[in-house]
Amino acid sequence: MQCPTLPQNVLGLNRLAYVVAIVLLAGCGSSSAAARQSLPPSPTSSASPTASPSGGTPPSAAPKPSPTPQPVGQYAVLVTQGSSDTYAVSIVGTDGRVVASAQPSNPTQMTCGDALAAVLPVPVSTTGTRVYFLDAQGNVSFLTPNGETGHATRVPSGGTVRSMFAVSPDDRQIAVIQNTYNSSGATTVLYVEDLNGGTHHVKLYTQTGGYTLWPIGWHGGNIVLAKVPACTQGGGPFCCGPMELHVVDAATAARRYTLGGSQCIIAGAATTAGVVCESTSNYSQATVLNWTGATVRHFTIQGPVSADLSPDGTAVALSSNTGTTFEGMKRSLDLEACGWIDNQHVIAGGDTEQQPRIGDVATGVIVAVNAQGVCGGVIPGGL
Repeated sequence: MQCPTLPQNVLGLNRLAYVVAIVLLAGCGSSSAAARQSLPPSPTSSASPTASPSGGTPPSAAPKPSPTPQPVGQYAVLVTQGSSDTYAVSIVGTDGRVVASAQPSNPTQMTCGDALAAVLPVPVSTTGTRVYFLDAQGNVSFLTPNGETGHATRVPSGGTVRSMFAVSPDDRQIAVIQNTYNSSGATTVLYVEDLNGGTHHVKLYTQTGGYTLWPIGWHGGNIVLAKVPACTQGGGPFCCGPMELHVVDAATAARRYTLGGSQCIIAGAATTAGVVCESTSNYSQATVLNWTGATVRHFTIQGPVSADLSPDGTAVALSSNTGTTFEGMKRSLDLEACGWIDNQHVIAGGDTEQQPRIGDVATGVIVAVNAQGVCGGVIPGGL
């Protein structure tokens, strides 16, 4: 049985629609073969750079157009999901207006052997001026708020191979996780190269097992990787999204910091301020973590809930199917937020039955969005 791709990240990563994912994945079975293994604290970098990614489609040598000035403002990205031939990428302003959109071909769904579905993020990455998106052939293209679009590079794709990526905020480098899925999980390869032409390609790290990595963004020149189950493992809170975040050196993949873990699992999208994790013992306490993994503060929660930290770190959006409340401010909104656009606006994704909306946490005003999808990030992006 093949299940739909799960929502993520990077905003798009780890939607505790984790709660929604419980329903989505209930028919996917559980994995007794996926052994729970810890990632090494300092992955070993390769001895020498290689010319192209190992396996899959080589990167394009075509130059990437230089970034052009963009309209001033803050934008959210919505990404539709499903098994249709195409999916939609929409850039939305804080006023709810869709300023640009694209409709690429849908990357192939992945399975671990013939039964379990692979756990995948939305196939997009945001930078200071653009959203990058993947198509079925492994092409990575870009879209800007003023409607400019074009081809950027290629990543390995096809058969049992699926790639995920995070472009640096300055549009110069791309970090790629190349996964080859099998009945026991995935073989994971991390490499970094120049976005323009795929030059300076360096293979940094490889592992095989029941857990894999998602590249969810860049922070201070480091790559942020999420540790995630490679395949669906049944239901339950936080079953099918990031467990912990690793901040690793972009040149060597040496791990500098770890955020979260088995005792305090990642509970929402990461922002420039850090991320929120929740205690797995009884889901009664949430912890705000900064980018060194240090505790900023604790607060009480009533069971597992999606928790998204505002970009300035002063508030946390606690969302469920009954609405969104905010730790750190006296406000509630009648929407299920999946991330922050800026420190004043949150966005809720949706579909044909529930229209996406944007909420103003200062005024309480909610506006509708004429697009569909889950949170896929913000522009300007970067962690």
